[in-house]
Amino acid sequence: MSNQQYTLPREGTSSSGPHLLYISRAQYRQDWNSSLHTHSCAELFFITGGHGRFRTRREDFSVAIHDIVIVNAAVPHTEVSQMDSPLEYIVLGVERLGTLAGAEGYTLVHLLEGWEELMGCLRLMFQEAARTLPGYGEVCRNLLEVVLIRLGRQRDAALSGEAPGPHASRECELVRRYIDNHFKENLHLNQLAEMAHLNKYYLAHAFRREFGVSPINYLISRRIEESRLLLRETDHTLSLIAQILGFSSLSYFSQCFRRVEGISPLEYRRRNRT
Repeated sequence: MSNQQYTLPREGTSSSGPHLLYISRAQYRQDWNSSLHTHSCAELFFITGGHGRFRTRREDFSVAIHDIVIVNAAVPHTEVSQMDSPLEYIVLGVERLGTLAGAEGYTLVHLLEGWEELMGCLRLMFQEAARTLPGYGEVCRNLLEVVLIRLGRQRDAALSGEAPGPHASRECELVRRYIDNHFKENLHLNQLAEMAHLNKYYLAHAFRREFGVSPINYLISRRIEESRLLLRETDHTLSLIAQILGFSSLSYFSQCFRRVEGISPLEYRRRNRT
């Protein structure tokens, strides 16, 4: 992935209301990483070229130019480019913002009018962030306000000045985001507890209270989600898939998959090959 990103300063920000953390521009290349991941802030994707697909845990939909995807904080997602039409997009990372439109924590807006005006705001943001002249942070904040006002006119966007839904404890949310971004690695409860500066027994209890599942079972569910994609769309052997996803053995992978899906990995592949 070809990626250009600028982080905005926090100086001069108010204590409430949306705040722009970063602006980035991405274009598909062969090293594109399409694993589900999360962020601590909302992300606004403006598709500026090419074709591809946007994925969350339960949904998979096509995107193209003039599409805007708004993803709430802590919602797992990824982007997949069409090979013959490389995907390009601009992303704004905004804290204290969310969409109320989608039950899964995201929404898709297709903008028919006003696209060029929004692109003008985003281009000026990039210019200000790259040059870092005096007052550039304030300029970018004001441009964000313009972008959000114009998006707010789209009924489908349903923007809110606060991230919706219940607020998990900071430590449990930190652990969940870490698992989302590192689930292919060899993670264990002691390591997660040490990272969160919690007793491992307290972490297990608090995580289950917040998310209805233990940290290790959440880790397994994330691996099984990714394994479904690999089973459908690659010819990798089951042993290789188990290795890629951090399972200690093929038999353990098969056991976990059957417990979650109700069928074996081979049977799932047979039923769902594209």
